[in-house]
Amino acid sequence: MKTFALLVCLAFLPIAIVTAQNNSFYDFTVKTIDGKVLKLSSFKGKKVLVVNVASKCGNTPQYEKLEELYGKYGKDNFVVIGFPANNFMGQEPGTNEEIQKFCTLTYHVTFPMMAKISVKGKDIDPLYKWLTEKAENGKQDAPVLWNFQKFMIDEDGNWVGTIPPKESPMSDKIIKWIEK
Repeated sequence: MKTFALLVCLAFLPIAIVTAQNNSFYDFTVKTIDGKVLKLSSFKGKKVLVVNVASKCGNTPQYEKLEELYGKYGKDNFVVIGFPANNFMGQEPGTNEEIQKFCTLTYHVTFPMMAKISVKGKDIDPLYKWLTEKAENGKQDAPVLWNFQKFMIDEDGNWVGTIPPKESPMSDKIIKWIEK
């Protein structure tokens, strides 16, 4: 009988391990660009567009479209969250203070901006590990290809999909996802 019970427990062990790996977006805590702790669970009930951003990139003008998107849908259970990262050719060299000043003065950014993090490599932030690895998000591998890659998170904190860096934040795919 003890052997049977042990076999049953071992049979369910892989299920428990897989379930434990599939965290929700809401399980993470991050720092805002001004150093405050932010639980991502504060966005429960909202669709979230997570974007790794950089100030000195060919895609930097997307800040304007991200702000337009946030201005249009931000009051309707939607939020854009920017994560500055310096992982691609040193295109985000500034401090959090410098990044915040640049975003505010140049693009009038009002959507939430987080502290600078790493979105790939050995020092990848735990949130981006979840966003980019199927073993973590339970959906698919989606390595960050460049600055301004976008990740869609549903109202329940589940990973929905990714949008390539060059694709506009105002693309049909993003608009349809927000409006449905």
